[in-house]
Amino acid sequence: MRILLIEDDQSVADFIVRGFKEAGHTIDHADNGKDGLFMATTETYDALIVDRMLPGVDGLSITRTLRASDNNTPVLILSALGQVDDRVKGLQAGGDDYLVKPFAFSELEARLEALARRSQGRTETETTLHCADLHMDLLSREVRRGDQVIALQPRDFQLLEYLMRHRGQVVTRTMLLENVWDYHFDPQTNVIDVHISRLRAKVDKEFETPLIHTVRGAGYKIDAPG
Repeated sequence: MRILLIEDDQSVADFIVRGFKEAGHTIDHADNGKDGLFMATTETYDALIVDRMLPGVDGLSITRTLRASDNNTPVLILSALGQVDDRVKGLQAGGDDYLVKPFAFSELEARLEALARRSQGRTETETTLHCADLHMDLLSREVRRGDQVIALQPRDFQLLEYLMRHRGQVVTRTMLLENVWDYHFDPQTNVIDVHISRLRAKVDKEFETPLIHTVRGAGYKIDAPG
């Protein structure tokens, strides 16, 4: 996942950033509401973690502004305010979840991953995906690069679809295992490497510009040259 954290408490921010980086995610941090809102509206994220009480622009105002501009990125609101009315106000402002401080990182991570999965499900009404001259038709299940049709096995099609839905983003092995193979544990096999190798042989081998890239120590991504 690519995550934006908007949190002015540096110790809390360091704790969250370290945890998500260790889990293999990409996370950006803004320490005030104004910068956070700018980043949320100019960059693409899988999920946002927004502290409720922020200097400049508060977390609820950030969330309302995003929803008013049809930005539907999942928002998890963090707050020391934990009464029922507080949580209701957070959800009414457009938040997708509300977590009260102090919290366990494992719960924060699980809640955010659940929000990202639901959000991905909402975007699956797309019928075509593109990356440079690579085109995927989700209805006909046809993949083309330029004028050449590329025949893929069902699992390889799923893998390529997931990479293309996250074009330009690093996709970790854990994300692939959970979302393509539906494994919620590491099977300790090279199954991902085998399928990535097969994909490269069909999608990249006969073409001048490779699109599938290994990000050492992090995972894989598909992206156009530029």
